[in-house]
Amino acid sequence: YPDYVLKSEGNNIMVHIDNLEEYISLVVDATVKAGIMPQMEAFRAGFNQVFSLSSLQIFTESELESLLCGGRELWAAQSLVDQIKFDHGYTSNSPSIVNLLEILGEFTPEQQGAFLRFVTGAPRLPPGGLAALNPKLTIVRKHSTGANGGIKGTAQATDRDLPSVMTCANYLKLPPYSCKEVMRERLMYAITEGQGSFDLS
Repeated sequence: YPDYVLKSEGNNIMVHIDNLEEYISLVVDATVKAGIMPQMEAFRAGFNQVFSLSSLQIFTESELESLLCGGRELWAAQSLVDQIKFDHGYTSNSPSIVNLLEILGEFTPEQQGAFLRFVTGAPRLPPGGLAALNPKLTIVRKHSTGANGGIKGTAQATDRDLPSVMTCANYLKLPPYSCKEVMRERLMYAITEGQGSFDLS
């Protein structure tokens, strides 16, 4: 922004070793304080119309973060069964589902966050956790396409397929992989390489 006035006494500042610290201080002020004050005030005014800012003072920063951004809960395989819907070829007892729930329970918080972003498009769960997702997280059987060099319908072709999603519906289409290790590898590939890509839908 070459036209932005950092210092009211002059339009341009010649930066040299003697005023470098002042220049840096003025740039920081313009970037995170005075320069964005109109936008911050507009945001505060708009937010205040929806929820009184004075009422929020009773909450701590972490409580506000949880209320506004949702929570980060660690998933346990046994608790996931009640919070997920299984359909179109899968039940809670299907071997693929048992493997998936075990994998999700073994994920680190970062991997769970990546899985959540892959499936829902959101980086966090809403307040209330996975049970509060609307629509409910649904996992369905994905039939092999044979598009990856295998014969359609064979275990080899299925193991090459990637899981795919419909983020608007919280919908995961999961192939019936031959084993847990293959499922973990294909799932990890999809959630790390598929972020922000519609190719895996």
